[in-house]
Amino acid sequence: MNCRHCGTELHHVFADLGHCPPSNAMLTASQLEEPELNYPLKTYVCDNCWLVQIGEVKKAVEIFGAEYTYFSSYSTSWLEHARRYVEMMMDRFGYTEDSLVMEAASNDGYLLQYFHQRGVPVLGIDPTANTARIAAGKGVRTRVDFFTTQLARELAADGQKADLLICNNVLAHVPDMNDFVQGMQLVLKPGGVATLEFPHLLNLVAECQFDTIYHEHFSYLSLSTVARVFAAQGLTVFDVQELPTHGGSLRVFARHSADRSKPVSDAVRELLARERAAGMLTLEYYQDFQPRVDTVRAEFLEFLLEQRRAGKKVVGYGAAAKGNTLINYCGIQGTNLMPLVVDASPYKQGKYLPGSHIPVLSPEAIREERPDFVVILPWNIRQEVSENLRFIHDWGGQFVVAIPSLETFSYAGSPAHVALT
Repeated sequence: MNCRHCGTELHHVFADLGHCPPSNAMLTASQLEEPELNYPLKTYVCDNCWLVQIGEVKKAVEIFGAEYTYFSSYSTSWLEHARRYVEMMMDRFGYTEDSLVMEAASNDGYLLQYFHQRGVPVLGIDPTANTARIAAGKGVRTRVDFFTTQLARELAADGQKADLLICNNVLAHVPDMNDFVQGMQLVLKPGGVATLEFPHLLNLVAECQFDTIYHEHFSYLSLSTVARVFAAQGLTVFDVQELPTHGGSLRVFARHSADRSKPVSDAVRELLARERAAGMLTLEYYQDFQPRVDTVRAEFLEFLLEQRRAGKKVVGYGAAAKGNTLINYCGIQGTNLMPLVVDASPYKQGKYLPGSHIPVLSPEAIREERPDFVVILPWNIRQEVSENLRFIHDWGGQFVVAIPSLETFSYAGSPAHVALT
């Protein structure tokens, strides 16, 4: 296997999470008795460009097909994040009715709706037909397709080039990163700006966020690697912001390398220097990750077993890819340790988690079941979830997160490490 960016042969394993089904491949009741396909979930690090990447075992068209179960608009904190982004970009770059804002992987129009509301023309691009239908209902014009070099050429030939190109949490999802970035270069106007958001590999390693590794994520990114990928396609990173989303993300601003109107900021130079100082351009940085992953698994399993021995009830919140990676790596099968998971999205309710076959119910099930512990599987929104489910305090319920280490807490601001026996 060779590196997706530079072609170097890959030899060094970053994390091996065994075999499991794709994390968003939710099951219906009729599928529970059918064979379930599992794929190796193993990541490698390239010792030339330092791109961390998964082996390509399932093609993107199979993962992001006609029906996809993730809808961005079901997270209120994510909607607020999008609204603030639009406000910031409008203030900074002054988009008008004569501009075009384009988003690759626009999902259900969660972000572009805010530009549309301000009278700025928008075009969403997303391969999933069901999310595109929801976006259309918000007035967000959406093309159902993958963003590729070929599509970018078609759009440019049709006169649709972007003043702003948004690529949030998508670069990691594309199997051919070079093709995607070349497409960005082709569809961006000469003076245009592209922004991307992606979880920062520095945080993934520091916080042992191994549950963000799943088949839908082909790549795990640092600023150093992204800057190198962009430069190869004639784009320059000119600014960067560090964000709290997804456990610590970067928002990268890019332009055509020939566009000298946007100088490279000190923030870019400082973060590149910090990554180098942390050792991200050395092999040693990536070699002690697996033992830390295994410690998290052991702690979480022991917690679940201890609660079962004590007659306590533990349920999960969030039928998210993160949780499925954790649950499947821990080898949890059936409902003995975690009888149910709840999720706010009606598109997931009534289905079953891949691999574990744990049923997914409405959040109202928590009031009915009165669990002793609610495991917040998408720990990146722990504050939002713990505030929404604060009523579990009425019967002495507590929240739990497993990453970066096992914690129980009564509300988002009050963590307390669990003492395991």
